Amino acid sequence: MNSVLLTVDLTKAVAEEAIEGNHCVVIAYHPIIFRGFKSLTLADPQQQSLLRLALEGISVYSPHTAVDAASDGMTDWLCDIVTGTLPDPEPETHTAEIPSTDEQRGASESTPSSNGRPPMLGRSYSKPTYPTRPSSSSPSLRPATSGHTRSVIHPSQATASLSDDRFTPENTGAGRLVTFNEPQPLTHLIERIARGVGTPKGFPVAIPQNQQVEDMEVKTVGICPGSGGSVLRSCNADLLFTGELSHHEALAATERGAAVVTLFHSNSERGYLHSVMKGKLKRTLETEWKKTREEMLTNGETGNGEWDEALADETVDVIVSERDRDPYGIVILQDMYEDVNAISQLQPH
Repeated sequence: MNSVLLTVDLTKAVAEEAIEGNHCVVIAYHPIIFRGFKSLTLADPQQQSLLRLALEGISVYSPHTAVDAASDGMTDWLCDIVTGTLPDPEPETHTAEIPSTDEQRGASESTPSSNGRPPMLGRSYSKPTYPTRPSSSSPSLRPATSGHTRSVIHPSQATASLSDDRFTPENTGAGRLVTFNEPQPLTHLIERIARGVGTPKGFPVAIPQNQQVEDMEVKTVGICPGSGGSVLRSCNADLLFTGELSHHEALAATERGAAVVTLFHSNSERGYLHSVMKGKLKRTLETEWKKTREEMLTNGETGNGEWDEALADETVDVIVSERDRDPYGIVILQDMYEDVNAISQLQPH
Protein backbone atom coordinates (compact mmCIF):
# COMPACT_ATOMS: atom_id res chain seq x y z
CA MET A 1 0.00 0.00 0.00
CA ASN A 2 1.53 3.34 -1.09
CA SER A 3 0.48 5.41 1.89
CA VAL A 4 1.77 8.04 4.28
CA LEU A 5 0.60 8.47 7.88
CA LEU A 6 0.67 12.05 9.22
CA THR A 7 1.04 12.71 12.94
CA VAL A 8 2.26 15.48 15.22
CA ASP A 9 3.86 13.08 17.74
CA LEU A 10 5.19 9.59 17.08
CA THR A 11 3.91 7.79 20.17
CA LYS A 12 3.67 4.05 20.75
CA ALA A 13 -0.02 4.20 19.81
CA VAL A 14 0.76 5.95 16.50
CA ALA A 15 3.59 3.50 15.72
CA GLU A 16 1.14 0.65 16.27
CA GLU A 17 -1.34 2.40 13.96
CA ALA A 18 1.33 2.70 11.24
CA ILE A 19 2.16 -0.99 11.49
CA GLU A 20 -1.48 -2.09 11.54
CA GLY A 21 -2.24 0.11 8.52
CA ASN A 22 0.81 -1.14 6.61
CA HIS A 23 1.90 2.42 5.82
CA CYS A 24 5.16 3.06 3.96
CA VAL A 25 6.16 6.27 5.71
CA VAL A 26 5.28 8.12 8.89
CA ILE A 27 5.64 11.90 8.68
CA ALA A 28 5.91 12.96 12.32
CA TYR A 29 5.90 16.73 12.63
CA HIS A 30 7.87 16.59 15.91
CA PRO A 31 11.18 14.71 15.67
CA ILE A 32 11.07 11.68 17.96
CA ILE A 33 14.87 12.03 18.25
CA PHE A 34 14.93 15.49 19.77
CA ARG A 35 18.31 15.25 21.47
CA GLY A 36 21.31 13.21 20.41
CA PHE A 37 21.96 9.81 21.98
CA LYS A 38 24.67 7.17 21.69
CA SER A 39 22.61 3.99 21.54
CA LEU A 40 19.24 2.61 20.45
CA THR A 41 17.63 0.31 22.98
CA LEU A 42 14.30 -1.42 23.50
CA ALA A 43 14.45 -0.31 27.15
CA ASP A 44 13.54 3.25 26.07
CA PRO A 45 9.82 3.48 25.09
CA GLN A 46 10.38 6.10 22.36
CA GLN A 47 13.38 4.32 20.86
CA GLN A 48 11.33 1.11 21.01
CA SER A 49 8.81 2.69 18.61
CA LEU A 50 11.58 3.63 16.16
CA LEU A 51 13.09 0.16 16.26
CA ARG A 52 9.70 -1.48 15.68
CA LEU A 53 9.03 0.75 12.67
CA ALA A 54 12.52 0.04 11.26
CA LEU A 55 11.89 -3.68 11.65
CA GLU A 56 8.66 -3.31 9.67
CA GLY A 57 10.42 -1.31 6.92
CA ILE A 58 8.49 1.90 7.70
CA SER A 59 10.44 5.14 7.25
CA VAL A 60 10.05 8.20 9.51
CA TYR A 61 10.51 11.82 8.43
CA SER A 62 10.16 14.89 10.66
CA PRO A 63 9.93 18.36 9.05
CA HIS A 64 9.14 20.33 12.26
CA THR A 65 10.13 24.02 12.13
CA ALA A 66 10.58 23.95 8.34
CA VAL A 67 6.78 23.61 8.18
CA ASP A 68 6.39 26.46 10.68
CA ALA A 69 8.65 28.84 8.79
CA ALA A 70 7.58 28.17 5.20
CA SER A 71 5.31 30.56 3.37
CA ASP A 72 1.76 29.17 3.50
CA GLY A 73 2.91 26.80 6.22
CA MET A 74 1.66 26.14 9.73
CA THR A 75 2.16 29.67 11.07
CA ASP A 76 0.35 31.21 8.12
CA TRP A 77 -2.48 28.71 8.71
CA LEU A 78 -2.85 30.10 12.24
CA CYS A 79 -2.84 33.61 10.74
CA ASP A 80 -5.66 32.56 8.40
CA ILE A 81 -7.69 31.43 11.41
CA VAL A 82 -7.16 34.64 13.39
CA THR A 83 -8.03 36.78 10.37
CA GLY A 84 -11.04 34.69 9.34
CA THR A 85 -14.70 35.56 9.72
CA LEU A 86 -17.61 33.42 10.85
CA PRO A 87 -20.33 32.78 8.25
CA ASP A 88 -22.95 34.13 10.68
CA PRO A 89 -22.66 37.50 12.42
CA GLU A 90 -19.76 37.60 14.86
CA PRO A 91 -21.04 36.40 18.26
CA GLU A 92 -22.10 38.71 21.02
CA THR A 93 -20.00 38.57 24.16
CA HIS A 94 -21.11 35.88 26.60
CA THR A 95 -20.01 36.07 30.23
CA ALA A 96 -20.55 33.32 32.77
CA GLU A 97 -21.55 34.08 36.35
CA ILE A 98 -19.11 32.70 38.91
CA PRO A 99 -20.87 31.03 41.87
CA SER A 100 -20.29 32.63 45.25
CA THR A 101 -17.99 30.94 47.75
CA ASP A 102 -20.98 29.74 49.77
CA GLU A 103 -22.64 28.30 46.66
CA GLN A 104 -19.46 26.49 45.69
CA ARG A 105 -19.05 25.12 49.20
CA GLY A 106 -22.65 23.93 49.32
CA ALA A 107 -22.43 22.23 45.95
CA SER A 108 -19.21 20.49 46.98
CA GLU A 109 -20.54 18.81 50.11
CA SER A 110 -19.60 15.16 50.39
CA THR A 111 -22.01 12.39 49.46
CA PRO A 112 -22.02 9.03 51.28
CA SER A 113 -19.76 6.26 49.98
CA SER A 114 -20.60 2.57 50.27
CA ASN A 115 -17.36 1.08 48.96
CA GLY A 116 -14.96 2.26 51.63
CA ARG A 117 -13.31 4.82 49.35
CA PRO A 118 -13.17 8.53 50.21
CA PRO A 119 -16.59 10.12 49.52
CA MET A 120 -17.16 11.74 46.16
CA LEU A 121 -17.82 15.46 45.99
CA GLY A 122 -21.31 16.61 45.12
CA ARG A 123 -20.03 17.61 41.68
CA SER A 124 -17.64 15.60 39.55
CA TYR A 125 -15.43 16.26 36.53
CA SER A 126 -15.79 14.99 33.00
CA LYS A 127 -13.37 12.64 31.28
CA PRO A 128 -10.56 14.48 29.47
CA THR A 129 -11.85 16.21 26.33
CA TYR A 130 -9.85 16.97 23.17
CA PRO A 131 -10.45 19.19 20.13
CA THR A 132 -12.30 17.66 17.19
CA ARG A 133 -10.73 17.50 13.73
CA PRO A 134 -10.88 20.84 11.94
CA SER A 135 -11.65 20.60 8.24
CA SER A 136 -10.75 22.84 5.33
CA SER A 137 -14.30 22.37 4.07
CA SER A 138 -15.93 23.30 7.39
CA PRO A 139 -18.42 26.16 7.07
CA SER A 140 -17.67 27.34 10.61
CA LEU A 141 -14.95 29.78 9.55
CA ARG A 142 -13.98 31.61 6.36
CA PRO A 143 -10.19 31.93 6.66
CA ALA A 144 -8.15 35.05 5.92
CA THR A 145 -11.12 37.28 5.09
CA SER A 146 -10.53 40.19 7.51
CA GLY A 147 -8.52 43.14 6.18
CA HIS A 148 -4.97 42.83 7.48
CA THR A 149 -1.27 42.69 6.68
CA ARG A 150 1.19 40.10 7.98
CA SER A 151 4.96 40.07 8.37
CA VAL A 152 7.62 37.60 9.56
CA ILE A 153 8.91 38.20 13.08
CA HIS A 154 12.28 36.47 12.53
CA PRO A 155 12.99 36.29 8.77
CA SER A 156 14.92 33.26 7.53
CA GLN A 157 18.33 34.13 6.12
CA ALA A 158 18.56 30.66 4.54
CA THR A 159 16.19 31.77 1.78
CA ALA A 160 19.09 33.62 0.13
CA SER A 161 20.61 30.27 -0.89
CA LEU A 162 17.37 28.82 -2.26
CA SER A 163 16.69 28.67 -5.98
CA ASP A 164 12.93 28.66 -5.34
CA ASP A 165 11.79 32.30 -5.45
CA ARG A 166 8.51 31.45 -3.66
CA PHE A 167 10.41 31.67 -0.36
CA THR A 168 11.89 35.02 0.62
CA PRO A 169 12.84 36.71 3.92
CA GLU A 170 9.56 38.64 3.60
CA ASN A 171 7.39 35.51 3.80
CA THR A 172 9.59 32.82 5.38
CA GLY A 173 10.84 32.53 8.96
CA ALA A 174 9.78 32.04 12.56
CA GLY A 175 6.56 33.67 13.78
CA ARG A 176 4.15 36.10 12.17
CA LEU A 177 2.84 39.52 13.14
CA VAL A 178 -0.71 40.19 11.95
CA THR A 179 -1.82 43.83 11.81
CA PHE A 180 -5.54 44.41 11.29
CA ASN A 181 -6.78 47.36 9.27
CA GLU A 182 -9.29 47.97 12.07
CA PRO A 183 -9.12 46.85 15.73
CA GLN A 184 -10.91 43.56 16.41
CA PRO A 185 -12.77 42.62 19.62
CA LEU A 186 -10.76 40.05 21.55
CA THR A 187 -13.94 37.98 22.03
CA HIS A 188 -14.27 37.65 18.24
CA LEU A 189 -10.68 36.45 17.90
CA ILE A 190 -11.18 33.87 20.65
CA GLU A 191 -14.24 32.55 18.83
CA ARG A 192 -12.38 32.37 15.50
CA ILE A 193 -9.47 30.52 17.10
CA ALA A 194 -11.81 28.01 18.76
CA ARG A 195 -13.69 27.33 15.53
CA GLY A 196 -10.48 27.07 13.50
CA VAL A 197 -8.65 24.53 15.66
CA GLY A 198 -11.51 22.14 16.37
CA THR A 199 -13.69 23.81 19.02
CA PRO A 200 -11.93 22.65 22.20
CA LYS A 201 -14.08 22.64 25.36
CA GLY A 202 -11.68 25.10 26.94
CA PHE A 203 -8.26 26.73 26.63
CA PRO A 204 -6.24 29.28 28.62
CA VAL A 205 -6.67 33.02 28.04
CA ALA A 206 -4.67 35.61 29.99
CA ILE A 207 -5.64 39.29 30.21
CA PRO A 208 -4.41 42.23 32.33
CA GLN A 209 -5.92 42.30 35.82
CA ASN A 210 -7.51 45.71 35.28
CA GLN A 211 -9.29 44.67 32.04
CA GLN A 212 -12.39 42.72 31.06
CA VAL A 213 -12.15 40.37 28.10
CA GLU A 214 -15.25 41.87 26.46
CA ASP A 215 -13.72 45.37 26.57
CA MET A 216 -10.39 44.54 24.93
CA GLU A 217 -9.66 45.28 21.28
CA VAL A 218 -6.76 43.91 19.27
CA LYS A 219 -4.90 45.63 16.46
CA THR A 220 -1.83 43.35 16.31
CA VAL A 221 -1.36 39.61 16.93
CA GLY A 222 1.95 37.79 17.39
CA ILE A 223 1.61 34.17 16.29
CA CYS A 224 3.80 31.08 16.67
CA PRO A 225 2.77 27.40 16.78
CA GLY A 226 4.04 25.18 19.58
CA SER A 227 6.19 26.85 22.24
CA GLY A 228 6.26 30.48 21.16
CA GLY A 229 8.10 32.09 24.06
CA SER A 230 11.48 32.63 22.42
CA VAL A 231 9.96 33.70 19.10
CA LEU A 232 7.42 36.13 20.58
CA ARG A 233 9.62 37.53 23.36
CA SER A 234 10.43 40.76 21.50
CA CYS A 235 7.00 41.05 19.86
CA ASN A 236 4.96 43.85 21.43
CA ALA A 237 1.64 42.75 19.94
CA ASP A 238 -1.75 43.32 21.57
CA LEU A 239 -2.35 39.55 21.55
CA LEU A 240 0.10 36.65 21.68
CA PHE A 241 -1.33 33.46 20.16
CA THR A 242 0.68 30.24 20.53
CA GLY A 243 0.60 26.69 21.84
CA GLU A 244 2.18 27.37 25.21
CA LEU A 245 3.92 30.11 27.20
CA SER A 246 5.55 29.83 30.59
CA HIS A 247 3.93 31.48 33.61
CA HIS A 248 6.49 34.29 33.63
CA GLU A 249 6.24 34.91 29.88
CA ALA A 250 2.46 35.22 30.11
CA LEU A 251 2.73 37.48 33.14
CA ALA A 252 5.21 39.75 31.35
CA ALA A 253 2.75 40.09 28.45
CA THR A 254 -0.30 40.89 30.59
CA GLU A 255 1.65 43.36 32.73
CA ARG A 256 2.37 45.46 29.63
CA GLY A 257 -1.34 45.34 28.71
CA ALA A 258 -1.41 42.47 26.19
CA ALA A 259 -3.62 39.37 26.10
CA VAL A 260 -2.46 35.78 25.62
CA VAL A 261 -4.24 32.78 24.06
CA THR A 262 -2.63 29.34 24.34
CA LEU A 263 -4.06 26.01 23.18
CA PHE A 264 -1.64 23.44 24.66
CA HIS A 265 1.43 22.79 22.56
CA SER A 266 0.30 20.40 19.83
CA ASN A 267 -3.31 21.64 19.65
CA SER A 268 -1.87 24.70 17.89
CA GLU A 269 -0.30 22.39 15.28
CA ARG A 270 -2.49 19.32 14.72
CA GLY A 271 -5.27 21.02 12.76
CA TYR A 272 -2.79 21.97 10.03
CA LEU A 273 -2.31 18.30 9.19
CA HIS A 274 -6.05 17.87 8.59
CA SER A 275 -6.85 21.22 7.02
CA VAL A 276 -3.82 21.86 4.79
CA MET A 277 -0.93 19.40 4.81
CA LYS A 278 -2.91 16.25 3.94
CA GLY A 279 -4.32 17.75 0.72
CA LYS A 280 -1.08 19.45 -0.35
CA LEU A 281 1.03 16.37 0.23
CA LYS A 282 -1.43 14.07 -1.55
CA ARG A 283 -1.45 16.26 -4.68
CA THR A 284 2.36 16.47 -4.75
CA LEU A 285 2.87 12.75 -4.15
CA GLU A 286 0.35 11.78 -6.81
CA THR A 287 2.24 13.87 -9.38
CA GLU A 288 5.65 12.58 -8.32
CA TRP A 289 4.56 8.94 -8.06
CA LYS A 290 2.97 8.99 -11.51
CA LYS A 291 6.20 10.35 -12.98
CA THR A 292 8.46 7.93 -11.07
CA ARG A 293 6.23 4.94 -11.83
CA GLU A 294 6.15 5.68 -15.58
CA GLU A 295 9.95 6.08 -15.68
CA MET A 296 10.58 2.79 -13.87
CA LEU A 297 8.10 0.84 -16.01
CA THR A 298 9.53 2.37 -19.21
CA ASN A 299 13.09 1.48 -18.15
CA GLY A 300 12.04 -2.06 -17.25
CA GLU A 301 13.03 -1.67 -13.62
CA THR A 302 10.97 -4.63 -12.44
CA GLY A 303 11.74 -8.06 -11.07
CA ASN A 304 12.18 -6.88 -7.50
CA GLY A 305 9.22 -8.25 -5.56
CA GLU A 306 8.99 -5.28 -3.23
CA TRP A 307 9.12 -2.73 -6.05
CA ASP A 308 6.75 -4.74 -8.24
CA GLU A 309 4.13 -4.65 -5.53
CA ALA A 310 4.49 -0.87 -5.19
CA LEU A 311 4.50 -0.27 -8.96
CA ALA A 312 1.30 -2.27 -9.35
CA ASP A 313 -0.53 0.36 -7.30
CA GLU A 314 -1.19 3.64 -9.13
CA THR A 315 -2.69 5.35 -6.08
CA VAL A 316 -1.12 7.24 -3.20
CA ASP A 317 -2.93 7.70 0.11
CA VAL A 318 -2.22 10.31 2.77
CA ILE A 319 -3.91 9.61 6.08
CA VAL A 320 -3.94 11.62 9.31
CA SER A 321 -3.48 9.56 12.45
CA GLU A 322 -6.61 8.72 14.44
CA ARG A 323 -4.61 8.13 17.62
CA ASP A 324 -2.42 11.23 17.71
CA ARG A 325 -3.46 13.79 20.33
CA ASP A 326 -1.98 16.24 22.80
CA PRO A 327 -0.89 14.67 26.11
CA TYR A 328 -3.23 17.10 27.89
CA GLY A 329 -7.01 16.95 27.79
CA ILE A 330 -9.45 19.28 29.57
CA VAL A 331 -11.58 17.93 32.40
CA ILE A 332 -14.69 20.00 33.00
CA LEU A 333 -16.87 20.31 36.10
CA GLN A 334 -19.96 18.32 35.12
CA ASP A 335 -22.65 20.91 35.84
CA MET A 336 -20.56 23.53 34.02
CA TYR A 337 -20.08 21.03 31.17
CA GLU A 338 -23.87 20.75 30.84
CA ASP A 339 -24.20 24.56 30.80
CA VAL A 340 -21.55 24.82 28.06
CA ASN A 341 -23.35 22.22 25.96
CA ALA A 342 -26.64 24.08 26.41
CA ILE A 343 -25.07 27.39 25.32
CA SER A 344 -23.40 25.72 22.30
CA GLN A 345 -26.82 24.51 21.10
CA LEU A 346 -28.04 28.13 21.08
CA GLN A 347 -25.01 29.55 19.27
CA PRO A 348 -25.00 29.71 15.44
CA HIS A 349 -23.01 26.98 13.64
